[in-house]
Amino acid sequence: MGTGHIPGADHTPKTVGAVWGLLVLNTLGSTGARTIVPLPRSLIQMVTMGALVAAFALALAVNLRLRIRAGAFLFLLTLLLVPSVISSAGLESGFGALFRCARLALFVATLWLLSRWWDGSVTFVRHHIRMYFAVLGSVAAGLVISPGAALPELYGGRLVGALWPLTPPQIGQYAAVIIGLTVLLVLGRRTDRGSAAVVIVPSLVLLALTHTRTATLGLLIGLAAAIGSLVLTSAAARRFFTWAVLCAAVAAVGFGSALRAWFLRGQSQEYFTSFTGREKVWDALLAAPRAASERLFGMGLGDKSFGGLPIDNSWLAVYHEQGLTGAAIVALIVVVLAGVALLRPPSLPRACAIFLISYCAIASYTEAGLGDASPYLLHLAVAASLLAAPAAAVPSAAPEAPRRRVPRWARNER
Repeated sequence: MGTGHIPGADHTPKTVGAVWGLLVLNTLGSTGARTIVPLPRSLIQMVTMGALVAAFALALAVNLRLRIRAGAFLFLLTLLLVPSVISSAGLESGFGALFRCARLALFVATLWLLSRWWDGSVTFVRHHIRMYFAVLGSVAAGLVISPGAALPELYGGRLVGALWPLTPPQIGQYAAVIIGLTVLLVLGRRTDRGSAAVVIVPSLVLLALTHTRTATLGLLIGLAAAIGSLVLTSAAARRFFTWAVLCAAVAAVGFGSALRAWFLRGQSQEYFTSFTGREKVWDALLAAPRAASERLFGMGLGDKSFGGLPIDNSWLAVYHEQGLTGAAIVALIVVVLAGVALLRPPSLPRACAIFLISYCAIASYTEAGLGDASPYLLHLAVAASLLAAPAAAVPSAAPEAPRRRVPRWARNER
């Protein structure tokens, strides 16, 4: 099995983009708001799992020689399968735990096959933006077709997926990520402002309609960290940072009350400081009695809930399902990626990676997903592709110069 980039393979096949789109489809989930046309959960699961199988098959077809680029991210992600399988093998969480283990294994195997094209370029950033923009397009279409279904009272009037069951936090996450990445591509002059506006403006509108605080904070803090890494080397980044600070100051003064009302979403200060009731679930999870093996390896992969309520914290979800071992591996993944990003010289790929890592780190406190096949692992996979060292070009062998024929009389003189 090869471990290097194929010499001469300068262009990523279009099939790789299709594989990435199938991975995105697989991680959309099967639960959420009621759709305009009711979709049975079994049908959605069939579509999402079929997408993962198709992604693996396509990735294998385009990489038949099994050439990969080994790295710490994929190694640690593969290592995460160990506590997942150990905890799920006891069947305490039912056969669904083993099914989720198989899904995670197939997900990781597909990333290994795609690692052949991880070369430090922004190729996968573009795939990421296109695929999630298509998802947001379906959300916008649902909003146009049926505003009542897209802004239901059940979710407090927040935007949901009316064509595909997507929750407000999911939509906010997708919008925030592609906004941040597109802004960075503009600053790096990898796209024009017109094309960027087509992505950024509608995504900002959808983000605002979701009233998702985590996504908004992740976008702002992640962009601040990413642009800060470019300030010393990019005049465009310095200008953008200056204007962003000025606009933020004006917005805070002129629209402070409106922004505060949007941020609180009609909730009391006490309810807001308890993370909208999440702390009750977190305290109950930590107080629950566990055997030594359950503390070490967890209870098995589940639906990221405890007592029928969502955990909404990546670290506690990993601790609950994969134990302290899984939590340590996930922490290593984040720390290693962040460490590599900080050690790299300033560049656009490094800035995009910093944005994605920062966003995932911030969202991990109120969202679950770092320990299983999820959009967050896809974000980190894009960061890993951006931090991969460019493949060394193999110099082509220069044709040997024809030997000059020496006359016999000259040879005799020599």
